[in-house]
Amino acid sequence: PAHADIEWTEKKQLNLGASPIDVVTSPDGKWVIILTPGEILAYSIPEDKVVNRLPVDKAFDKIAYSAADGAVLISSSTGNVIKIIQMDVVHTFSLTGLPFKGPENAAVTIVVFSDYQ
Repeated sequence: PAHADIEWTEKKQLNLGASPIDVVTSPDGKWVIILTPGEILAYSIPEDKVVNRLPVDKAFDKIAYSAADGAVLISSSTGNVIKIIQMDVVHTFSLTGLPFKGPENAAVTIVVFSDYQ
């Protein structure tokens, strides 16, 4: 007779400081979105840390991820409201030592990635 089995290995344990109510992951596997009482936590797998927190009403107890538009949906099993929260990743670049045009303390910085070959 043949036999198949599954081997389990714990990769990581997250200590959040709050009890998770519901959890979803992004389709690319880079984000774990955690709903806690009164807060949504955005945990970055590549950075290995919570990178953002969003306060929400404590009544929300379900979370889902929409891969089509990168939105997080939260709802309450006792209410009739669904909130759709758009998630956009914002990147910060260090321009120290790089050439630039304009004032150093400009309100907006445009970074151009180019290949001159």
